[in-house]
Amino acid sequence: MTLRFSVLASGSTGNAMYVETDQHRLLIDAGLSGKKMNELFTQINRDPKELDGILVTHEHSDHIKGVGIFARKHQLPIYANAKTWQAMEGHLGQIETAQKFHFEIGESKSFGDLEVESFGVSHDAAEPMFYVFHHQGRKLTLATDMGYVSDRIKGTIKGSNMFVFESNHDINMLQMGRYPWSIKRRILSDVGHVSNEDAAMALSEVITDETKRIYLAHLSMDNNMKDLARLTCEQVLQQQNQAVNEQFELYDTDPIIPTALTVV
Repeated sequence: MTLRFSVLASGSTGNAMYVETDQHRLLIDAGLSGKKMNELFTQINRDPKELDGILVTHEHSDHIKGVGIFARKHQLPIYANAKTWQAMEGHLGQIETAQKFHFEIGESKSFGDLEVESFGVSHDAAEPMFYVFHHQGRKLTLATDMGYVSDRIKGTIKGSNMFVFESNHDINMLQMGRYPWSIKRRILSDVGHVSNEDAAMALSEVITDETKRIYLAHLSMDNNMKDLARLTCEQVLQQQNQAVNEQFELYDTDPIIPTALTVV
């Protein structure tokens, strides 16, 4: 039995990730339209009707835009913590009570042979959290939308076989860019987003011999570029004596093109 995943979409315009074992299939966030979500599933040759549920990380629109319509169309349960439910419920449309489930920070839930562990992050949402997926000794981490990476988070995610990890912005591009100062300050704050440099420094502390792939995620369309994020991450990891491109490799994610369905 194997654990597989695809980053369906990643960026400020919409986020979604798909995780499966031989027995269970989960969607994490649905930050694009229902139509676009269906297209993404077609591209990875999977049927959303076979999903077991949607896990929500937080209520920002680039993570929940399609959650309501997707859940209604495919009769899917939705899992989120109490504060996120309170913050997002008015944005989802009518959701049947039977489709609403609570999944709190620090909790683990079993979906058959797939164990999902949640952890809190620092971000300007009601109670944002992300997930570590465990299956037969394999470990996959999804961690984006973080103002900083705490020691607690590092302890939770350390030793993952694969990471989907925020590398949101280049600091110089952000500071010199067109955003108003209020937005720049929010992005750079402890409840904003992780920069390329900070992402790489955090990753250098959680990579182990078990780590094989790192997907740089949630890149800003205005304040970052794939090549720049990857190059910065490579340079910092090399400075930290990490065997990037030898022991493990870096991969891009995209706002509209899914990554290949990959075995963890």
